[in-house]
Amino acid sequence: MIARSSLLAAGAAGALAAALPRAMRAADLPVVRVGKAQAISATFLPLDIGEAAGIWKQAGIALEIENLRGDVQVQQGLTAGSIDVGLGSGPGLGFLAKGVPALGIAALASEPYNMVLVVPPASTIRTVADLRGKRIAVSGKGALTDWLAQQLGEQQKWPADTIVTVPLGDPKAYVAAMKTGNVDGFVAAAELGYDLQDRGEGRILVNFGTVVRDFNTHIIFARTDFVNGHPDLVQKFLRGWFTSVAYMRSHRAEAVAIGAKVEGLGPNAMSETLDAIMRMMSKDGSFDQRSLDHVARSFVELGILDTQPNPHDLITTKFVPVRI
Repeated sequence: MIARSSLLAAGAAGALAAALPRAMRAADLPVVRVGKAQAISATFLPLDIGEAAGIWKQAGIALEIENLRGDVQVQQGLTAGSIDVGLGSGPGLGFLAKGVPALGIAALASEPYNMVLVVPPASTIRTVADLRGKRIAVSGKGALTDWLAQQLGEQQKWPADTIVTVPLGDPKAYVAAMKTGNVDGFVAAAELGYDLQDRGEGRILVNFGTVVRDFNTHIIFARTDFVNGHPDLVQKFLRGWFTSVAYMRSHRAEAVAIGAKVEGLGPNAMSETLDAIMRMMSKDGSFDQRSLDHVARSFVELGILDTQPNPHDLITTKFVPVRI
């Protein structure tokens, strides 16, 4: 069953929101239901940090969050109407070409500095060349994690599936499978890698931001009927999101403290993670043509589609760039 969080609340909200304009009570605000592709993902922290800083109230909305398991569940939630907005991967756009009634409404992040490949600390895998024939856990076939693992094989000019990807869905399952030797490593969010590394339980082999260039790692989606019926709420959500991203840049100490609490990380792991994701987070949601083209190519590489579509058929640009 998909876990639904209550409306976000953080203990530090009073201190952080003190300098912000007075806002309506949360009970008086329209609710936007947001689904995120992973429960643990620092690139989605603007949801929590914006709440703690009072930014979502200032934007005029309250959030209800669904913690989902990968892009497929995000697209299922959009199709079923159980969420209004989805935070997912760039390759997730490919599902829209297959009939998911949604649009990409903003670029969330560029190169995947938030994604790493982790191996056991004592593993004999020391370079990408050592991954030949290895089993690497990913969230699912056709997911961003799957595509990233494949990019490493392409760099080495290996045949397809030289790196064997094993879909396990949940990061906890990745870690358990690596510890028991059922997989040789996994692709996951950087914060998990930094945390395992700090505890001596894993070693980061690759940061994918150095591998993949000109790419939309994450995109903000919204149901087409929500876009058409509630453009004001779409605008409020995007304004709240990018205001929260700007707050993270200008209030680093607060962002590290809140992020560490939300993600259950030590301050060092959270600090390293924040530095990584700030390199990729969009400031205004604008789409870049080269990145969109790269994402569109990934649809075919992942087997989501047989032919490469025009990515502009899958997005709307009427809400970006967002001015804050």
